[in-house]
Amino acid sequence: MHVVVLGAGYAGLTLTRLLEEKLPATADITIVNESPDHLVQHELHRVVRRPELASAITVSLPQVLERATVRVARVAEIDREERVVDLSSGRLEYDVAAICLGAQTAYYDLEGVREHATPLKRLRHALRIRSRALEVLRGSASGDAGRIVVGGAGLSGVQVAGELATLADEERGTATVTILEQLDSVAPTFPQNFQRAVRSALEEQGIEVRTQSAVSRADETHVHLESGEAIPYDQFVWTGGIGGPDALAGERPLVESDLRLDERTFALGDAVRVTDADEEPVPASAQAAVREARTVAENVSRLVSDETGVETDPDAPERFAFDSPGWTVSVGDDAVAQIGPAVLTGRPAKALKATVGLGYLSAVGAVGNATDRAYREFLEGRFDRE
Repeated sequence: MHVVVLGAGYAGLTLTRLLEEKLPATADITIVNESPDHLVQHELHRVVRRPELASAITVSLPQVLERATVRVARVAEIDREERVVDLSSGRLEYDVAAICLGAQTAYYDLEGVREHATPLKRLRHALRIRSRALEVLRGSASGDAGRIVVGGAGLSGVQVAGELATLADEERGTATVTILEQLDSVAPTFPQNFQRAVRSALEEQGIEVRTQSAVSRADETHVHLESGEAIPYDQFVWTGGIGGPDALAGERPLVESDLRLDERTFALGDAVRVTDADEEPVPASAQAAVREARTVAENVSRLVSDETGVETDPDAPERFAFDSPGWTVSVGDDAVAQIGPAVLTGRPAKALKATVGLGYLSAVGAVGNATDRAYREFLEGRFDRE
């Protein structure tokens, strides 16, 4: 029995570790990822200001996995009928597969946006954003304020805008940071009290918040809105949406609460759109991916057990129900958190954000990362600020 996990993001790494515990020793487990490392995506924005954190948010897969084989390759195509995966380095057959390939940045065919904006999905993106921001800020020393535009005011856009504004303060540069959102509010998929607190935190950082500002195209010097307005920029960052991975033709297929595409193929995380057991859409987020992995681990374990002679009920799969305990978002050195109906800001929110990050690293076995000196010093520095 060969179980293959495609992708080592939050869903893929969590699932693989659970399968190592749950599956019998006779089952082979392979995890495929483009990199030998797992990236702690929810802290990627921090690298814009603190490049030394790159090592703390990069987790070596061989170091945190006990029995799974790590195969470094790009997934090109998945033949579910033949149960074969075409990789950049060959082919891989499977008995059971879990697609955890994550999402790509979506540009929605907006003219010039892909060419002129920098996304935030990889370490190289964060470092590129930092490098360009420093150029803009140093150029502002001549007297002309730099202009930085962030497209998209979801959590990723909010966090990178906060980092850029705080970087400008630290470098004593002069730059305007503008965040654009086509909908009526920042963090538009979240409760209104959370939205209000996030907007307030952005504005306190001096960030110009522009809602109902849909981007239509971009060129080398301006972001053009559907209203006809053209916003000049020196740096353009795009966090405006997510699309499916190339191996799924750029689509994010819909899966129901058993998280199955077919009898032997599961799909979870940002690569798909999930409807949970309460028939509610599940947000694309790290916490959802981790929880989905637990459901898939149980269902894969039942499937493998059934085929190895252990009596199970394949017609009664585990169903995923998403009930979020809360949300956190960083805004520069500040943070906003929601626990149930309560919204926290300031020191309590920053402490909760840090605890969540360190807890995740510990949960995936990356104890060394969680105690990394640069990471701890950075967190301590944040706690000292009001």
